[in-house]
Amino acid sequence: MALFGGKENAEVVALQQQVAAAHSTIAELRGWVGQLRGAETGALEAELRHLRSSVEQAKSDRTALAAEQQQVRSEVDSWRAQLVETRELALLQEIGVYEYAHPLDDALAYKDSLAALKQRIKEAAKGDAVTCQVDWAVNGSLKEGQKLGRDMAKLMLRAYNAEADNAVRAVKPHTREAVKKRLTTTRDTVGRLGVLMRIVISPDYHRLRLREIDLTSDYLVKVEAEREQARAERERLREEAKVSKEIERERARLAKERTHYTTIVARLEAKGDLEGLERAREQLASVDSAIAGVEQRAANVRAGYVYVISNIGAFGPDVVKIGMTRRLEPMDRVRELGDASVPFRFDTHALFFSEDAVALETSLHQKLSHRRLNLVNPRREFFYATPAEVRDLLVSLGNDHVLEYNDIAEAVEWRASDPGRRGGSGTVGAQVDADGDLSDDGGE
Repeated sequence: MALFGGKENAEVVALQQQVAAAHSTIAELRGWVGQLRGAETGALEAELRHLRSSVEQAKSDRTALAAEQQQVRSEVDSWRAQLVETRELALLQEIGVYEYAHPLDDALAYKDSLAALKQRIKEAAKGDAVTCQVDWAVNGSLKEGQKLGRDMAKLMLRAYNAEADNAVRAVKPHTREAVKKRLTTTRDTVGRLGVLMRIVISPDYHRLRLREIDLTSDYLVKVEAEREQARAERERLREEAKVSKEIERERARLAKERTHYTTIVARLEAKGDLEGLERAREQLASVDSAIAGVEQRAANVRAGYVYVISNIGAFGPDVVKIGMTRRLEPMDRVRELGDASVPFRFDTHALFFSEDAVALETSLHQKLSHRRLNLVNPRREFFYATPAEVRDLLVSLGNDHVLEYNDIAEAVEWRASDPGRRGGSGTVGAQVDADGDLSDDGGE
């Protein structure tokens, strides 16, 4: 040790002290680890195993629930496939434009086709409408077993026919598919109930009954369409009759005026009153011009007025009716449309006179065809459009003379009928006659 200096000895001592301290710390830490391991490790490991077991159980439960859920869904889908919707409202909400299953020309053709089909059904019911195969004996007799099977088959066919007859009686255009599905379900039920005897409704017979439902539904639609056509034709004839009477009255009035002015002209000529004679001749020429105009209107069945009207109280805003009339006084037609069938009178936005009012009306209807309220019946001339939009279309279609145009609907009766629209006041601004009409209607 003497070979080393004092400085080196001090460093060695310091290192030895640090090593001793480190050993002491390690021993202390080992003691703590041992203490912890001995006291809580088992509990922690047990808790960990419990948690792992819970997780595995949860996974197993989840798998079982998923399988059960899938089974329930399968059962629901199966029942839905067998379910036949019969609620009228639900079926009405699903209906679109009706498509004929078997298009024919008219209702009479459908009636004849149905009569022939019923005869085929009657003949098939006596033949192979239902089949049955029984090869086991009853009371030891195979013949008795076969007889029992035939009797059961007849009973099943009777039940099926009762359902089919009821379907034909109850079918409506919007329930056609639901009724056919219900009858098909009845046929399948017969097959399930008669499985031991192998009782089956013939596919050909079932197709005949389904065709009967289709034809009956088509017949109902065709009858309604023909009724609508007949109503439209009656309306057209009534309108033509009113136009003819109006023209005849105007002819009589103008003829009477012409006779009057002809007499005046003759008297003034006899008197030699040149100034009065000139005025009388001008008035006579005006009457002759009016007579020519009436005759022209009578000869030209396409001349008339195209009108654009609305009824906020009945149809709401931004809905207009576009039609045409050949009346000499077109407002008479507008007033007729606002009769007791609607709660309020129509507001007139436009009156267009045209030498070819039919073509003008048709052009407007075609340009607004995608905005029709009624997409099934084109005779219902109501459209989702503002008066300003129709005005722009009219201007783009030609330079016909505009007698009247208003973009805003006054809707006096509608606004006066709701206190909320009158600012909460309880009085109606216009006086009301005994018949319920507003007194400021100009005597209409």
